[in-house]
Parts: sequence; C-alpha cells; structure tokens
Amino acid sequence: MDGQTKIAIKHLTREELGAILRIQTTLTRKMDEFMCKHGFIKLMPLITSKFTDPLGPDPNSSVIKTPYFEYYGEKLVLTQSMILHKQLAVSLIPEVDKIYIFSPNVRLERKERFFTGKHLFEFTQMDFEIRHAKMDDVFKLVEDLVVESIKEVKKVNKDDLKILYRELRVPKKPFKTYTTHELEEKYGEDWEIKASLDSKEPFWVVCHKREFYDKEDPERPGHYLNYDLIWPEGFGEGLSGSEREYEHEKIIRKIRRNGLNEKQYEQYLKIAKAGLLKPSAGAGMGIERFVRYVTGRKHIIEVQPFIRAPGKPVIL
Repeated sequence: MDGQTKIAIKHLTREELGAILRIQTTLTRKMDEFMCKHGFIKLMPLITSKFTDPLGPDPNSSVIKTPYFEYYGEKLVLTQSMILHKQLAVSLIPEVDKIYIFSPNVRLERKERFFTGKHLFEFTQMDFEIRHAKMDDVFKLVEDLVVESIKEVKKVNKDDLKILYRELRVPKKPFKTYTTHELEEKYGEDWEIKASLDSKEPFWVVCHKREFYDKEDPERPGHYLNYDLIWPEGFGEGLSGSEREYEHEKIIRKIRRNGLNEKQYEQYLKIAKAGLLKPSAGAGMGIERFVRYVTGRKHIIEVQPFIRAPGKPVIL
C-alpha cells in the first residue's frame, strides 16, 4: 500500500471523525427543519450551467480557474455558487418566494489558501433567497438559525462535544454589526481573522465592494447592501450574502465595469431586460465552515472524510 493511501486511511479512521459527523448530521437536520418551519421551499442543487457566480471582483477571491467543459456542443460550467439561479427562482416560480438549497460548489482556489484553515475547493453551502427581503430580514433569520442550531447540538451531542473537548457557547442576539470601513481602520486591510480572534460572538460585517449582483445603496453610491457573517475565535467568514441588483441597466453597467463576458450571461440578462427579476436578498452559509466552528477544529479538512483542499492531492 502506498504512502498516500495510508494517509487517507489514517484520516478516515480518526477517533474524533464519528463525533464530528454526528454533529454535522444534527446541524443539517436542524437547518432543514428550521427553513421548512419558516416557509422555505427546498430546491435540488444545480451542478452544471451555462453561467455561474464570477466570484469577482471580490478581493478575497483566489479562484485560479473556472472549470468549463463541453457537452453535446454546449459549453457548460461547474457551479461556483447558485446565486443567479436563486434569484431567478424566487423571481419566476409562481407562489414561491422563499427557497433554500444544500448546494455543492467547486472553487479551484490557489494552493496557498490551504493555510487559512478555512478553504476547500469542493464544499457545500446552505443557499437561500427571499423575494422582497432586506438585509435586516436576513440578519434576523440567520441569527435565529444559528442560535437554534447550536442549542440543538448542545442538547443532542453532549458526548460528542466532550470527545472533541469543545465548550460551545450559544451566541447572544442580536449579533453586532460593523462596516468594512470600521474594521479596516482598526485592523488594517486584512481585518477578518484579527477581528474574529478579538470576538467571542459571531458578528456581521457590511458594505463589501464585490460582485455585480450585490446591490449598491441607491442613497449612498459606492456603498453596498451586502454582508458577511464572521464566526468568532479566529474561525472567520461563515456566510456571505446581499440584497440583489434586479434592474437591467444597473446589472449590465456593473458587468461591464467588472470586465465580464456579457455573452456568458445572455439568458440571465434577457430576463432582467424584460423586467422579470424581483427585488430579493439571500446568502450562502458554508456547511463545513459551520461544522468546523461548532466542533472547534483547527483546520477545515478535519471535518471532511475525503479531503478536497487547495493544493492537496485527491487520494480517494
């Protein structure tokens, strides 16, 4: 047996892995229950499409390649995020204004991202979108979801938390909110982990300059109605979302600003031009990052049975 296979077997036979996966099961079951209780309709994920989230010009994105392939003469792409399809779903599906998906994502990150402890190149998000929602609606929903999920783990997985030596706090609501400008002034440009280490509670960070679909504040040009949820204790960003641009003129202006290929988004833009997109807001919560935070693991690969980490070989 070769050395890499032995490493993979050692990773799979770790004593703590069962405890981690039982906690993950509790979290995902609770998330399903919570979203259904709040009137969300569950969609199945899309793995392939004609277009996906460009992940730019977000300065925190480090994707080195977007995985395209050809199928019966069509150029398709693997999903980096279902953001645009979520927006289409809540805009167009009759009598469905709240949706969620457990969505697999492939983001081919550069190998240096391994050392952040929180990056994978294949992972799952709990994606959701709400028609006519605002930032505050998302904040309240997510805060309730986080608190209820952590309470459930503390109730159901007491023995597993002991195996992992994890003392888990139930966060207090409402979570604090900061702007990127405040945190940059206090911690510098690389504020995320420094601010996370300084906190014992999750917190929101608003106003990031990034992708074309994040809504610009109409009352304050250059400011954005978007947000990240930051886990405390150095675990970093765990959720990202925004209110969405839905007016064709604003979308096309920002696509051109970002130097993106308009042709790639042709069908999406036709729907926007027809005035069929509705105002909405939503987010994507990284499941593995949530599990890492709840279990207190040093590196995110510890919560994956089959490692998909930037720069590391795929063994199994």
